[in-house]
Amino acid sequence: MTWRIMPLVVAAATLTAAVATLDVGGVGAQAARALRAPGAFANIRDPAARSAALFVEAGKVLQHARCLNCHPDGDRPTQGDGYPHQPAVQRGPDGLGVTAMRCTTCHQTQNFDPGRVPGNPKWRLAPAAMAWQQRSLAEICAQVKDPARNGGHTLNEIVDHMAKDELVGWAWKPGADRAPAPGTQATFGALIKAWADAGAACPTR
Repeated sequence: MTWRIMPLVVAAATLTAAVATLDVGGVGAQAARALRAPGAFANIRDPAARSAALFVEAGKVLQHARCLNCHPDGDRPTQGDGYPHQPAVQRGPDGLGVTAMRCTTCHQTQNFDPGRVPGNPKWRLAPAAMAWQQRSLAEICAQVKDPARNGGHTLNEIVDHMAKDELVGWAWKPGADRAPAPGTQATFGALIKAWADAGAACPTR
């Protein structure tokens, strides 16, 4: 009977291993949604290396769909996990859309979950100079701290914006079944501040 049982044992072991690697909603998914606090990087003695590592961690938010959709590489925003916005709206001269298809035509002051329409009082696209899609994290970092490409803001103003702006904060309460950005806005803001305090160094890629 042993020769009949062995194939079943092998098959069961194979199935168990396959299920384990899927990790649906498990540790792997939780890690992707997590955001380490600045203190987790305190053991990196070199300030520049620590600063760059902090930005890489903050990059989990900056390169998340909740942020990238409103920092498009072009005049048409994206939605969901990064597919083209429907209807085919355009940025417009002020980032609020064009005549007869303004952002506020659909996007109100709060989320409308029955229609899966996100909303916020400040809903708009980031300026074209602040496009993040198709950019590496190193390129985004250089862009964020460059007044010529960040709207003329100082580093302190960028830190305050990331930590307190309500439209940035929408990324953690996007409504419907949208995945929120990793961590919390408070942790994200703390990472950006720690990055700036350590010298605002950028990762190499």
